[in-house]
Amino acid sequence: MRRVRTPPIIFLVPKSSLRRPADRAASARARAWERLDDEQLLSLRFCDLGLSITGTVLEEAIERLYAELARRHIRFRPHCWLAEEWFSPDGVPGIAIPFYLAHPRLARLERRFTGEVEGGNRQFLMRILRHETGHAIDSAYRLRRRRRWREVFGPASLPYPHSYRPRPGSRRYVQHLGDWYAQAHPTEDFAETFAVWLQPRSGWRVDYADWPALRKLEFIDGLIAEIGATAPPVVDRRHVEDLAENPRTLRAHYAYKRASLKAPRRLAADDLLLKIFTATPARRTAPNAAHAIRDLANPLRRQLVRSGAFGDYLVRQVLRLVIARCETLDLRVHGPRRELRTQLAWLIARLAESYEERQLPRVAL
Repeated sequence: MRRVRTPPIIFLVPKSSLRRPADRAASARARAWERLDDEQLLSLRFCDLGLSITGTVLEEAIERLYAELARRHIRFRPHCWLAEEWFSPDGVPGIAIPFYLAHPRLARLERRFTGEVEGGNRQFLMRILRHETGHAIDSAYRLRRRRRWREVFGPASLPYPHSYRPRPGSRRYVQHLGDWYAQAHPTEDFAETFAVWLQPRSGWRVDYADWPALRKLEFIDGLIAEIGATAPPVVDRRHVEDLAENPRTLRAHYAYKRASLKAPRRLAADDLLLKIFTATPARRTAPNAAHAIRDLANPLRRQLVRSGAFGDYLVRQVLRLVIARCETLDLRVHGPRRELRTQLAWLIARLAESYEERQLPRVAL
């Protein structure tokens, strides 16, 4: 998730600062547009929304990320700001977070136009933040320039593709964000591997014990032991494409997004998952689908492997995929829980069969 643009320079207000009159005015503007219908909301410019990370779930998530870095004895802390989408700019060791995560009203608008809210629940939000921190720490310490980095992940100078064709059977790459994203480019491979390494209680030594990807995780473990306590040589605090400086309307944003870069993309798994789960639960307390699958993952895996139809590796891969998609789509359980295990066994078997029988289509970046 890397992009390079000419950046304006804006700085976040430190968390410890008192709320200023400008902040109060921004809050008042936010309260005003909350009540607009979608058509009226789409006419607003990003810079008029008055959005801030302060006081939102994003602030809590960033503090949690910093705590994870501290537990790993990493001195570096990526700075964060709001922009139109997720990215970490080349050479700027920070993280741009999409605007819609700063307000539930905007998250609903995002779901209407794209079919999903990337980072819209706490668990997947942390996954993306860890991934983007991998990009940021690469910039902060100029890691890609190291000969050993290039030997392990490949040259970062390779052209960044518009799409890639995943190879589900490859064990040279970790699984983190889904879509076998580490296979897209060496920089994405590093960011995904770093995210798996950083995740608390990830058990990566066990999970990847017989994978060639373990060598990459061990490289990061040694690399962070070497650089973690040192000050990063790159301390650029720019906010690239800062939302507060963006005069674009939401209507223009979504017209462009749907027409080109981020047209709604559905995986084969999505259609099957929506036969079992729902993105619009009748009650807000409906159980989380990803959590439900995790609870059933081990008995499901043993059941399918014992059937003799599928190998253990393939079943684990499919389980990783469906959990990631449930998190991305924020799916919820509906219907009787007693039928869920049978339904999931059917779904995983269908997907496993499709991955064995054909090559996967290219995934757009």
